[in-house]
Amino acid sequence: MELGEQIKKHRGELGLSQEAFAEKIYVSRQTISNWETGKNYPDINSLLRMSEIFGVTVDVLLKGDVEEMKKIINEEDIHDFQKLSNVYSILFCLMIITPVPLSKLLGFAGLGIWAVLAAVTVWVAIVVEKKKKVHNIETYREITAFLEGKTLDDIEAIREEAKRPYQKILLMIASAVIALVVAILMNCFIKT
Repeated sequence: MELGEQIKKHRGELGLSQEAFAEKIYVSRQTISNWETGKNYPDINSLLRMSEIFGVTVDVLLKGDVEEMKKIINEEDIHDFQKLSNVYSILFCLMIITPVPLSKLLGFAGLGIWAVLAAVTVWVAIVVEKKKKVHNIETYREITAFLEGKTLDDIEAIREEAKRPYQKILLMIASAVIALVVAILMNCFIKT
């Protein structure tokens, strides 16, 4: 948020007109108007007076509402991660169930289509993993907290970090079981 917008916002929250605010800062109403429209900027003494009147730091006046900006950025990260996760889930399911039908219907061309689908799925998986590393999330609980816009406290974070190796082993076992079930089903499909 620009400085002029910050001044206007805080002045409005206090219910002060430009004239009344100008009196408190020891400047003219036109000066306040110029600040709010961005035509010129206040000097350091005026900034200090404004920070006292508004009850905020000069840093907040100059940089804007830092917490609000962090929240917006965090919401964008969450939305991007969720979208990527959904795309990955769909691609992964398609990759599992399409090889036999594609090869039966289209022959080698079907296998080529499946190979492209597999390559795209792997690429999306790599992007998802990079996002997880950026936000330091791996376990289900960490991912769930991230998607809700929360963070785990220090003790919970240590516990979750200790679970990571075990969850990787369980994930490998679950993947192997799913692959076995799919292979058996595909084998039954081929024989009929």
